[in-house]
Amino acid sequence: MIRVEHSHWPVEAITHPGMTGKNNEDRFAVSAYRLSDRTNTPVLLAVLSDGIGGHRGGEVAAELAVTYISQRLSESTALNPLTDLRVAIQQASDVIYQQASTNTALQGMGATVACAWMIGTRLYTATVGDSRIYLRRGERILQLSTDHTWIQEAVERGLLRPEQAQGHPNAHIIRRFLGSPTPPEVDQRLRLAADEDDAAQLVNQGLPLLPGDQVLLCSDGLTDLVPADEILAVLRQAESLRTALETLVALANQRGGHDNITAVLVQVVSLPSPWGALWRRLRWGCLGLLLAGLLSLMILIGLGLWQWRNSTSSVSPTHTVTVTPISTPMLPSVTPVLPRRPLP
Repeated sequence: MIRVEHSHWPVEAITHPGMTGKNNEDRFAVSAYRLSDRTNTPVLLAVLSDGIGGHRGGEVAAELAVTYISQRLSESTALNPLTDLRVAIQQASDVIYQQASTNTALQGMGATVACAWMIGTRLYTATVGDSRIYLRRGERILQLSTDHTWIQEAVERGLLRPEQAQGHPNAHIIRRFLGSPTPPEVDQRLRLAADEDDAAQLVNQGLPLLPGDQVLLCSDGLTDLVPADEILAVLRQAESLRTALETLVALANQRGGHDNITAVLVQVVSLPSPWGALWRRLRWGCLGLLLAGLLSLMILIGLGLWQWRNSTSSVSPTHTVTVTPISTPMLPSVTPVLPRRPLP
């Protein structure tokens, strides 16, 4: 992929340390590309990570995660996005683990990660931990990702009802994270309906995004305090992406702001039609051919006139009719001879 300066879609991001005075251990990166020299397909990559563990270790882990994943995916051809996402995330986990193993001040550090990779109008996702990815479409908001927490597993197994999860003492026990001794299982399920099984959610990858859609990545500092229905209401009413994010952060802080709050919001708009681009190329090509044809015709006409003039000037002495007296050939003068008469 080839890095470009501006994203093909509007995007905003925000991060806030929260209200407890703790260091901000969240990190994010948004990168824009075009696919290759041969195709101008736009690409947008958003990576968000929430650091965990150790004095300053969490922010180091989150920084390593965001930087390493962004760098590895920037080198991708994007032909196998799901494989590239999985490999980049697992390698980032190994990097974090090796750093923690060689630096006692960083032991125990780790990070969550949420990645949204938009290639053209197709969405590919990957997550580890409890940072989330939402899709707002029209009047609905969908949580595309699944939390990797003790609470989520308990709900899925029927040990807890969803309403019992709020405020549960085990709410923040994470079951998967980057920096573990063995590479974590990268979750590439993309959930569009509650009754979909894992296979169906995997098939949803490459989801076509529609004009008007919004893709939101956020850390649990937001989702612990602002539920999905309130997020939807803010997104619907906000005058801009920036206003929406600032409103969401303010809501979380008003309710305690017990953790860092980070969010990335992408607005999907219409892309230029490839047929329009093809038509423009054909139109300019036809115009070029027409101009070339007219120029050739003018040159031919000019050459014809030039040849005709030259031809006329060389032939005129021979064909000019000059009216002059007709002269007879020079003959010996003849004196009339009269018949002689006999002399008298």
